[in-house]
Amino acid sequence: MRLTRYTDYAMRVLLHLAARGDDGLASIGEIAILYGISQNHLMKVVQDLGKAGFVRTVRGRGGGVALARPADQIVVGQVVRQTEEGFQLVDCAGCVIAPACTLPRALNEATAAFIAVLDKYTLEDLLDRRHQMRALFGITEKAELPA
Repeated sequence: MRLTRYTDYAMRVLLHLAARGDDGLASIGEIAILYGISQNHLMKVVQDLGKAGFVRTVRGRGGGVALARPADQIVVGQVVRQTEEGFQLVDCAGCVIAPACTLPRALNEATAAFIAVLDKYTLEDLLDRRHQMRALFGITEKAELPA
């Protein structure tokens, strides 16, 4: 199974925001430059993620985007179901063997298993290497203040 570029971009945005943690809002432009992808595409992705309740956006000067809830409450399977248009792996319409073929049943079962695995993971689970990811994003660690 192959996920769409749209889902790829959605996951990139969410992973970026999750890695930032409480470091404030990220701009769509910043994320677009980081990944080398179109800011216009990301705006649509972020808008849809906002409607689905995964991110919150703040408009205007100093605005940006952040996770709408903690990373451990955003399930990867939910994101994929939200961003993928459908999971039909083959188009059986017009196929001469469709009335007798059980391939669609097997493919539907495989797709359900795929999504079931993704439902076991949250964004937080994908951040085992948060420090490395933050470094790749150019996010510096905050210095610890003496007590």
